[in-house]
Amino acid sequence: VQLQASGGGSVQAGGSLRLSCAASGRTPSAYATGWFRQAHGKERKFVAAISWGGSMTDYADSVKGRFTISRDNAKNTVYLQMNSLKPEDTAVYYCAVEKDGMVYRRIAEYDYWGQGTLVTVSS
Repeated sequence: VQLQASGGGSVQAGGSLRLSCAASGRTPSAYATGWFRQAHGKERKFVAAISWGGSMTDYADSVKGRFTISRDNAKNTVYLQMNSLKPEDTAVYYCAVEKDGMVYRRIAEYDYWGQGTLVTVSS
């Protein structure tokens, strides 16, 4: 499974970005997808996750109400709409796939990882 994250960039505080995570290769039949982020010098942290059918989602408290995760299974793509961005959202954002379709917050539960896309929010 290959994951390609894209959509990162530089934006001012209060702005919006939409990240995409496209899966290719031998993708599992029904997989969950998560977004994580890692700020410079800090550990990687959970941001959001979505089940295969989209009925189950989970968000970190720090992004709840501002970020929305969604997916288009026909395109094997998961999106992260990020609104009202803050400087503290600055990080490299990674997408990951959990092959059994379960929504988890723990990094260790995810089986495949993308390369990351940088989001920079200036004040």
